Amino acid sequence: MADDDRLRTVDEHLATVLDGVGSLEPIELTLLDAQGLLLAEDVSADFPLPSFDNSAMDGYAVRAIDTRDASRENPTRLQVVGDIAAGAKSRSGMGPGLAMRIMTGAPIPAGADAVIPIEDTDGGLARVAINRPVRSGECLRRTGEDLAGGAPALGAGAALGPQQLALLAAIGRDRVLVRPRPRVIILSTGSELIEVGHRPAFGEVIDSNSYMIAAAAKDAGADSRRIGIVADDHAKLLDTLENQLLRADVLVTSGGVSMGAYDIVKEALTELGTVEFMKVAMQPGKPQGFGHLGDKVPIFCLPGNPVSSLVSFEAFVRPAIRKLLGKRSLQRATVQATALEGAKSPNGVRQYRRGVLHRETNGGYSVSFVGGPGSHLIASLALSNCLVVIDEDVTEVASGSPVTVMPLLLSNR
Repeated sequence: MADDDRLRTVDEHLATVLDGVGSLEPIELTLLDAQGLLLAEDVSADFPLPSFDNSAMDGYAVRAIDTRDASRENPTRLQVVGDIAAGAKSRSGMGPGLAMRIMTGAPIPAGADAVIPIEDTDGGLARVAINRPVRSGECLRRTGEDLAGGAPALGAGAALGPQQLALLAAIGRDRVLVRPRPRVIILSTGSELIEVGHRPAFGEVIDSNSYMIAAAAKDAGADSRRIGIVADDHAKLLDTLENQLLRADVLVTSGGVSMGAYDIVKEALTELGTVEFMKVAMQPGKPQGFGHLGDKVPIFCLPGNPVSSLVSFEAFVRPAIRKLLGKRSLQRATVQATALEGAKSPNGVRQYRRGVLHRETNGGYSVSFVGGPGSHLIASLALSNCLVVIDEDVTEVASGSPVTVMPLLLSNR
């Protein structure tokens, strides 16, 4: 579909993108492979946690009633009739007036109802002197006190961090059904591009965009892979994209979407009729392309200037990846900060300026701008840690005024 003269707003284009991104079928993964993903099933405990009464301390298993008169001045002395180690496969038993040495995590013997920590005794082997009374149930971990057998452990939609993986392991689940990481394939276009590791000759440019976008996609939670550079060749571009369709849940290209005679991405994909190229009221990142290839694989065609490419990724591709992951929060959180200098912005355009966000001693934030508005300034992009978002109806930001800031934090999930 060809361009029209109307500028689509950022919010309108994002809505189109999210409407065009579906969901991925859940897959079963091992626990460590599932880290950082969302659970796609309800999980219940097949057995209680703990699964048996056990000791919370190294000490002696006793009957609380046998220690009722114990004191440091007049300790109660009990005969020690055995040792119970953690991992004991059978349950011991003991009668009134007796004690058993017990290790942390070891099963409580039948007849005992408490554990006295070793530091409250003389540590005796044949007989033990107990220096204080023990309450019934003291230092015991009761069966099912953490989680009852059959009780819900984690619900569908739970984010799987270290704590959740520990619970799944504890209840015996070594594999779980999760929302998978989207497979994002990234390529850069342009006959002027060369691979990293080569010194550019006159007219050549080292490809940095595919590395930047692959890293950004990985940080968003995707399984990202760059396939390098495609020259300005109509047939080669279409062949390359077609070859990646079975490997991709999302395709991302950078470059070739403007109005030039050699903007091959726009020229080649417009003919398919399933990718729309439009102008979005944003700076940088005005030229955008979005649509589908093959079996409804979303494709994002981003502008080639590095700042434009990253801003476009943050505005549109990252939310799409987050939707595929099943996340509730699709966009980065923003904060309000005080602008340390003034800036101008075009009317009717949402401007994204690079900045350095500072935390002030009073707990608030301030932000300074980095670099000019040029979308090719990659060195200043590397110095920034945020984007300052200037709304469409704001044409000038005064020094000292509040602005909206999007921190570019790694692994902001």
